[in-house]
Amino acid sequence: MEKESNKLETMRHSASHLLAAAVLKFYPKAKFGIGPAIENGFYYDFDLGATISEQDLSKIENEMLRLKTIDLKIEKETIPKTQALPLFTKLNQDYKLELINEIKAKSVTVYKLGDFVDLCRGPHVSSTRKIGPFKIINTAGAYWRGSEKNPMMTRIYGTAFADEKDLSEYLNNLRQLQKYDHRKIGAQLDLFSFHQQSPGAVFWHPKGKILYENLINFSREIQAKYGYHEVAAPDILNLDIWKQSSHYVHYKNAMYFIQAKNESISYALRPMDCPGEILIYKTQTRSFRELPIRFSEYGTIFRKELSGTLHGLFRVVQFVQDDAHIFVTEEQIKDEISQIIKLAKEVYQTFGLEFKVFLSTRPAEFVGKVEAWDKAEADLKKALINNKMDFEIAEGEGAFYGPKIDFQLQDVFGRSWQCGTIQLDFQMPEKFEMEYVGSSGKPQRPVILHRTILGSMERFIGVLLEHFKGNLPLWLCPVQVLILPIASRHQKAAEKVADELKQKNIRVEVDSRNLTVSKKVREGELDKIPYLCIIGDKEISKDKIKVAVRTRGKDMGQLALANFQKQVISTITNKK
Repeated sequence: MEKESNKLETMRHSASHLLAAAVLKFYPKAKFGIGPAIENGFYYDFDLGATISEQDLSKIENEMLRLKTIDLKIEKETIPKTQALPLFTKLNQDYKLELINEIKAKSVTVYKLGDFVDLCRGPHVSSTRKIGPFKIINTAGAYWRGSEKNPMMTRIYGTAFADEKDLSEYLNNLRQLQKYDHRKIGAQLDLFSFHQQSPGAVFWHPKGKILYENLINFSREIQAKYGYHEVAAPDILNLDIWKQSSHYVHYKNAMYFIQAKNESISYALRPMDCPGEILIYKTQTRSFRELPIRFSEYGTIFRKELSGTLHGLFRVVQFVQDDAHIFVTEEQIKDEISQIIKLAKEVYQTFGLEFKVFLSTRPAEFVGKVEAWDKAEADLKKALINNKMDFEIAEGEGAFYGPKIDFQLQDVFGRSWQCGTIQLDFQMPEKFEMEYVGSSGKPQRPVILHRTILGSMERFIGVLLEHFKGNLPLWLCPVQVLILPIASRHQKAAEKVADELKQKNIRVEVDSRNLTVSKKVREGELDKIPYLCIIGDKEISKDKIKVAVRTRGKDMGQLALANFQKQVISTITNKK
């Protein structure tokens, strides 16, 4: 499987070079950035000096097909830097020259595809005919090397697969994704909006706020069951604490800083919740008998993002996490991790979401001693094995302060979302001189388990909206029942039914507009409301209501109000 994956990645990388060669024909003065393979495809960044249209993309794709058909060789050559610099100077490729000047080796590799020459490590397929079926998808703006200080380039995205069947399935999936884009659903259901007055921040509408709070309340209830205590720390903390925790070193380019007027002290909006909960822990002398101490917090996190990377609820500058920090003794680590895994399973199963587990190990940049890291990684591995969890190793993907277990959710479109994480931390307790009184009466260092299950609430809601295609589970729906009086004379009965349902904590609305019932039903279905209750003369005379269920697309017939209430309450209670 890994061999096939590498083969596909190589082919996609070659497809990006094929794209660049095609672009060169229509834009001979184009300057080239980078063109890597990515999940499901590839892209290439170009400085074209012109805008690009759908018609242009079609021409480029046709040229790619032509170049593939004539089966051009993709040739590798290793040349000295002293030869590469004049070569790319002659080609007027400033971005490539910048990259060459940063290479410490005395030689570099270049690949040639027709008239196109690229600085590239490879590998590539041997000729263009070995590139599988492909499709140009779209364009986007991207700053050179991801910095707003650099020129904006045109990024052209494409996809490529080993055969036509896989490509067709992917393109169909892509059409479905576009149809069920959470941004479209959010607007259609009046859940949230975005505004240029605060780019990358979510404006929650009344219905969206209900959804948001219901998700948090669900998280609160399940965490309380597992022994968590909710705390709240300020969003703004002294800059010194972020330096002490090492967050400043690792997040400073993504942090928001505040300098109060006439004050010498600098502050920052929190990029993580950890220090606040550590300060709360340190307000008391802790005993080994108290541990584990489980603090949960729905803290607001602030992180700068480039405007070009913002993407609906998936990539925002301000979000809330279902964060938790658990303070344990070393002996408690494995049992506590087992409990978190159990909690995570319960949460994900509630939504019917499958997940994969990854053990992320020491990154290139880390704090602490290698020995402590090795022990932490071994502890996490043992916990996963003891819980009979299938997992993969993600080399070098750990946090800077410790290794972690990552939960990647699988949605209905086959995409992976990294939401939950368990991070083992021996470093922060040292930095903050945290202690508890051990059984011997002497001070000991606790270990911190950093943990999220849903991760960013904003992103998780985006995942749910797309996964369920807007048809959220009943318990999460902002409006669970819509009462539809057939005529004005049925209004009073409709309001009476609504009042009875509200008394049972069912979220209900009455559509009193002077429209036909069929139009009201249609709009209720478009609004993804699970139960549509029609009330007319028959329903009033028989003291029954007629219910149409959106998810099944069929009429349930007439139900007694008490029976209907019972059914709705049961579905909500069981989180269906």
